Amino acid sequence: MDALPLYLTASLLLIITPGPDFLFVLGRGVVDGRGAGLMSAAGVSAGILVHTLAAALGLAVLLSAVPRIFWILKMAGGLYLLVQGLLLIRDRQNGSVGQVLAAADLRACFVQGLVSNVCNPKVAFFFIAFLPQFVMVDIPGQGLAMAGLGLIYALMTMVFLALLALFAGRFSAWLNTERRAARFRTVSGILVMLLGLRLLLPIKG
Repeated sequence: MDALPLYLTASLLLIITPGPDFLFVLGRGVVDGRGAGLMSAAGVSAGILVHTLAAALGLAVLLSAVPRIFWILKMAGGLYLLVQGLLLIRDRQNGSVGQVLAAADLRACFVQGLVSNVCNPKVAFFFIAFLPQFVMVDIPGQGLAMAGLGLIYALMTMVFLALLALFAGRFSAWLNTERRAARFRTVSGILVMLLGLRLLLPIKG
């Protein structure tokens, strides 16, 4: 599968880019300890699986019935990544990591991570736009292929967020400076924009 290395690279760049899930797990790890951070990461990853299942079931039917939708989604996905990259660069000075939620038990941390991810409409649109970029439109089992890609994304997310939770204190102290946070978001924004441009171009082979 020629698109798999690109998918893994794209997923990694998107996962490590600071966002709501990133800050949620970071905050839990810093304030409530490693256990809370790990359970929050597990909740977020479970939410990703929910979005993956919904996207795979719905898009499989649409792509089989109307192949042109694939190309529409491909264009939308590339443009979406371009916009997200621009927003990261534009808002690079607004990357505070000091705001966290109050302490709660481990089960509540998992549930809050799950709900915050599942109830975020931006995440739903992201998976609808992102997964089809790496699935061939003319092969059977498109839904299964998207589910597999989503599972890979969820596992990568869990590993990264778990590591983030384990080292939350040190990472938070390093990132919680305005200049470093701004630089991190600028670099991430440029990389995401380049990825969006790459997805808008045809993949040979």
